[in-house]
Amino acid sequence: MKHIFGRYAYSAGPRNGCWWDETIEAPVWPDAKGDLTADVAIIGAGFTGLSAALHLAEAGVDVAVVDAEYPGWGGSGRNGGFCCLGGAKLSGDKIARTYGKDQAEEFYRAEVAAIDLVADILQRFGIDADTHSDGETQLAHSPRAMAALRRQAEGDPDAVLTEKDDLAAQGLSASGMTGPFHGALTMRHGFGLNPRKYVFGLAAAAQGAGARLYQNSPARGITRQGNRNVIALPQGSLSAETVLICTNGYSSDDLPDWLADRYIPAQSTALVTRPLSDEELAAQGWTTDQMAYDTRHLLHYFRLMPDRRFLFGMRGGLMSTPAAEAASRARVRRDFETMFPAWAHVESPNSWSGMVCVSRNQIPFTGAVPGMPGVFAGLAYHGNGVAMGSYAGSLLAALAQGRRPDSPYPGFMSKPMGRFPFGRFRRIVMPPAYLAYRLKDL
Repeated sequence: MKHIFGRYAYSAGPRNGCWWDETIEAPVWPDAKGDLTADVAIIGAGFTGLSAALHLAEAGVDVAVVDAEYPGWGGSGRNGGFCCLGGAKLSGDKIARTYGKDQAEEFYRAEVAAIDLVADILQRFGIDADTHSDGETQLAHSPRAMAALRRQAEGDPDAVLTEKDDLAAQGLSASGMTGPFHGALTMRHGFGLNPRKYVFGLAAAAQGAGARLYQNSPARGITRQGNRNVIALPQGSLSAETVLICTNGYSSDDLPDWLADRYIPAQSTALVTRPLSDEELAAQGWTTDQMAYDTRHLLHYFRLMPDRRFLFGMRGGLMSTPAAEAASRARVRRDFETMFPAWAHVESPNSWSGMVCVSRNQIPFTGAVPGMPGVFAGLAYHGNGVAMGSYAGSLLAALAQGRRPDSPYPGFMSKPMGRFPFGRFRRIVMPPAYLAYRLKDL
């Protein structure tokens, strides 16, 4: 495999200490052995791959899924658990300016449909994923950011604006990095959940519908043999007419070669505190169940979970080594204490990191891989993969059956991904980009 981070990023090290791993045991799936066949083969058993497998199996398609570790091992089993609007780094206004107003509106419908899809899967299969929150709240870190939230709220019936003086009454009182938050905007779409419980429930649903899931079975290459695609595996092979690449932040530049230069994994690090008492919650003034994030480009995301533990995470890690991991976890802890000073004494026994996936054009990709008949890919959700990754899986399931999805599917999502400069060394674009973001966040 050709990863652009070192081996540590793809080892157990970054996820050591992950709170979700303590909430539910991982089932045991078989390893793929021998020369296997299927109608559709899926590489990657996260939200995208498992959603695709479920939708294909329910349609009567013979589908097999292989994963280098186990279902949910990557970003799907260790993220912040925000099932919310998102998937693109571009704002709605920028999407409208670049691709047209109709495409922007269709993408918004796709974002809402993605949340509804996850809610439907949870309900249909009785998956208890510790859901909470009435939508998602964005908190302004500066007066300028609050002015932008006010403009965003104009004419949007789904938006609820909260001015600075009303934050405390909503249980949203906290100290910002340079002072109090300056107001908030709540979108009544989405909810928080335990991603590991969701991804394991999704895996069980796919298996129950007839999909075959294999762990410890990394794909080592794809070759075209006649009218079939053959995936090389450590203990055999998997042959299928159609292959879906669903590896997102854990993709490899040679699986397939087309992916090289077209995505960048980016680190996201989180912590979870011990359960907070009522007195501690009152001291900080944060009593809401709302999942929230701030308006910074290198944003912080946080939520009080049903068991009264507090999850706090942030973007911005550039390296993945044991030393860099320790530094990222320490930085998250410092920001947590700065933003929530009344909890500076509260222990955070759990901390970990994982990779999100960024595309050059800052929008998700779900479509055909050019030059490879029968191969499709879905990736680049920009840190919002719970909903959009699940949704991309449903789109891929339709494409694998040779039909256009019935759900909203804006044309730009299938537009071939652009290349980053500098090839395998493209990570060098990240430090200046992050510096620019930090300056904008002042």
